[in-house]
Order: sequence, then C-alpha cells, then structure tokens
Amino acid sequence: MRELLVELGERTYPIYIGEGLLNAAGDLFTQRGISAKSPLMIITDENVVAQGHLDKLQAVLIAAGFKVVTSVINPGESSKSLLVLEKLIGQALEEGLDRKSTIVALGGGVVGDLAGFVAASYMRGIKFIQVPTTILAHDSSVGGKVAVNHPMAKNIIGAFHQPELVLYDLETLQTLPKREVSAGLSEVVKHGLIWDEEFVSWCDENAERLTALDADALGYALFKGCSVKAAVVSKDERENDLRAILNLGHTIGHALEAVAGYGELLHGEAISIGMVGAARLGVKLGASEEVYTVTKRVLSRVGLPVKLPPHLDTDAIMEAMLHDKKFMEGTIVFIVPVEIGKVEINKSVSAALVREIVEQLKQEAV
Repeated sequence: MRELLVELGERTYPIYIGEGLLNAAGDLFTQRGISAKSPLMIITDENVVAQGHLDKLQAVLIAAGFKVVTSVINPGESSKSLLVLEKLIGQALEEGLDRKSTIVALGGGVVGDLAGFVAASYMRGIKFIQVPTTILAHDSSVGGKVAVNHPMAKNIIGAFHQPELVLYDLETLQTLPKREVSAGLSEVVKHGLIWDEEFVSWCDENAERLTALDADALGYALFKGCSVKAAVVSKDERENDLRAILNLGHTIGHALEAVAGYGELLHGEAISIGMVGAARLGVKLGASEEVYTVTKRVLSRVGLPVKLPPHLDTDAIMEAMLHDKKFMEGTIVFIVPVEIGKVEINKSVSAALVREIVEQLKQEAV
C-alpha cells in the first residue's frame, strides 16, 4: 500500500493506494475516527453496483460494526443536479443521519462530486470519505472540490469540503471499460504536464502498460498523479492562486461538456481536447512547438481524442466559457503551458484568440 498526506493543518488527511484495500475499510475508517454509532451512508451508482463493489464494501463495514445505509444513483453527469441532491438529502433525513454521520462516495468523479456536496450541505457539513473506483477519480477525489451542475455551467454550484480520507483500491479499476480507462488517464497525463516533465516522458513510454491496466504501472502513475494534486492543494486549498494550474485543459473542456450535453464526451475526453487547445495557445504565446507535439502525442497514445468534434457549435462553446468559473472581470483565465511540466496562469487571454483555437481544434489531424 502506498500512502500520501494532503497537508492541511488540523484537517490533514491520508490517501491510501493499493490492491485489496476495500477489505481494510472497516479498520481504516475506525482509525480516522468515523463513528459506528451514527448511520453511515454509501452513495454509489448502478455501474458500481453491477461490478460488485457496493456489496463488498457494505459487507466489510457491517462486519466492522458500522450502521450502513445505501443510495444508488443513475451513472453519468446528469445525476449531478439539484434534483438528485434534494432526493439524497431527503433520504439522509429519512435514514436518521445526524451530525456525527459520514457520507461515503463509492464510484467515479460524478459520485464523488455529488456525494461530497451532499456531505457539505447536510446539516451545514458532515464528514465524508472518498472511495474512487475509476482512474479519472484519482484527481477529483483529492482536494475537496464538491459540486453539482447547472444546465448552463459545470460544477457552478458547489463548495470546498475535504474528505476524511481517500481509499483507492486498485482492484476496482480492473472492471473499467476501455474508453473510461483512457478518459481517466487524461488527468494522469495532466498532472505531469503541469508539474513533472520526467513523468510525462514515463507516461509516453508506458502508455501501453497503462491502457492495459498493468497493476505496477497503474499504481505508480496514480501515486504520482495524487502526489501532484496533494502538493498543490496543500499550498492553495481554495484556489486563490496556485491551485488554478490543475485546470489545464478545463477552460475549453468544461465548455465542450456543456455544449455536448454532458453525454457525448466523457470528462477526460473533453479535457484531453482542451489540453491540446491549451498547448496550441501556449505555442502562439511563445512556447516551443514541442509543447504542442508532446502533449498531443502522449494523449493520443493513451487512447484519447485530440480533435474537437466539428458539429459542436463554436458560438455555443464560447458562450459556455463565459459562464464558467474561470471567466473573471471580462477575460478568460487560461492555464497556458510554457514548457512540458510547467504552466502559467494567464488572466488576459482574448476571446478572439480562444475562438481561433477552437476553430483550429476542429481541423486537428489525428
């Protein structure tokens, strides 16, 4: 088992990464002071249930003496809504959850974001635990960003609410469809692109091992990705400055998700296209051509799209960006690569230049 700490003073919490960790959930929860007297609510989705992870975790926790209730949502971004949030809070009330209760997010990024916001909202905030079951969620499960979507903008209704711990059982990843594996690797590559040139090269060289879910390669990559996320969050919990670098590719990516209706493109796929766009922007602003070529090559090698679907309307994409949290004081805030492993926060990118990048992404060679 690999262990990391997200250093946040009194709210410091561990990330555990390893195989078979669901079996240790009872002991790890107890060590973190999770109450066995108040009901504990697992929120998950139908895909996770079908893979058997809910039954396993539930059995382990009941055997450890926890009072467990469960709620199963529909998979996909459409569940990150105020309607589903209201339903889950209603169930929490009906099941008798109190201020000492804990919400457990068992699933991917959608489940983690939604369950975390339930925990942040219920009784003005109760404990929660992240138990990610996708590669993509190695990013979203760390750092305490929790939210639901509005039809006009992704994650616009949310909070910062840190988990008590992150329990990452690598065995749960073996049931992932190939497309979700690649989508998850988008955020893995992103952490290298913003922080660690050597890790980008490693991802380039080990792309086949990663997409094949080789346990050693995957464990190392997720540890490296979580290490970057933990380091950044520890320095800037609420995204006042440095943490914004984690949004590489997200300015365009979130807009693509919104315009495509949170269904056509998986989150990691949209972010991949967004990172190619950011690399193109970086080159236009003075970075070497290598920034673009390496970014595009590594993303392609792990099975990700690098071209924007041409049927998506450019005007609609631009409009979506204006509703994003990264639009401030009349300009679009962009995370721009300056070299592989290093980015800068640019708060003065013109809409005209972004529109030009979006049009170029529709013509991208694949």
